[in-house]
Amino acid sequence: MNPRDRSAGYQLLETTSLVDFRIGEPIIQACTGEEKSFLQVDRILGTYDEEDEPADIAEWAAFGPVFALAVFSFADARPRGISDQDFVDDDEFTVDDLFECLRFANGGLRFSADYLRGRCMKIDISFVRTDG
Repeated sequence: MNPRDRSAGYQLLETTSLVDFRIGEPIIQACTGEEKSFLQVDRILGTYDEEDEPADIAEWAAFGPVFALAVFSFADARPRGISDQDFVDDDEFTVDDLFECLRFANGGLRFSADYLRGRCMKIDISFVRTDG
């Protein structure tokens, strides 16, 4: 990873460490096929204080948490099937990867990654909306 990309990644991770949030009730659903389960967790920006406006927090903090979750998912992901041929053990998730998988849809940011450089990530992050 080039130094500029690594620096941008560190800045996103630093931003993530500054974000207050609360976690909603997890929803676990069975999947069809070989998949074992689907997990949905709502993460709400801000604390329970009424002065915290999730939309204001989302303006400066939206990209950091998405990047952090994607970094963890990439590091944990392993090859499946023929993707083993593209797998590099010490590969790192980059800011370029983030923006390659990031879209703005239905009023919010959506990060979606299936297979990335031989890693079966199967991650969909779509909780970052303008309302936090």
